Amino acid sequence: MDCKDNCPLLERRCVKPTSNRILVLKTLTAAARPMSLSEIEETIGTMDRSSIFRVLTLFASNHVVHTIEDGNGVLRYEICDGEDECTLQDMHTHFYCERCHRTFCFKSIQIPSIELPDGYIMHSVNYMVKGICPNCAH
Repeated sequence: MDCKDNCPLLERRCVKPTSNRILVLKTLTAAARPMSLSEIEETIGTMDRSSIFRVLTLFASNHVVHTIEDGNGVLRYEICDGEDECTLQDMHTHFYCERCHRTFCFKSIQIPSIELPDGYIMHSVNYMVKGICPNCAH
């Protein structure tokens, strides 16, 4: 499988670019929105769920993707935009449509700055807005 477009990201994160990993990465890249394990499995169609889950777990531990909980107990995966790892600057607002159950990225809407009390260390932020998307509002 050709990896010319996706291998630099995997190599920067020290992830060996196998065919399964490239396929999952291409699927997430093409979607341009956070995807659940089930959505990835349905889109790929040729890889079993456990293989996809192993790839996603590896990607998350190596900062290729970050996870977003959509507020309904479903984890969604999104490619990290940071150069070397996911940072708090990669985190942005997401919108969950309560009708079509899709999650949308609003990369231009940054998460408000949060000042935690002394001693607390932030690793990630999940900022989810829920409502009805324009497509479902008609």
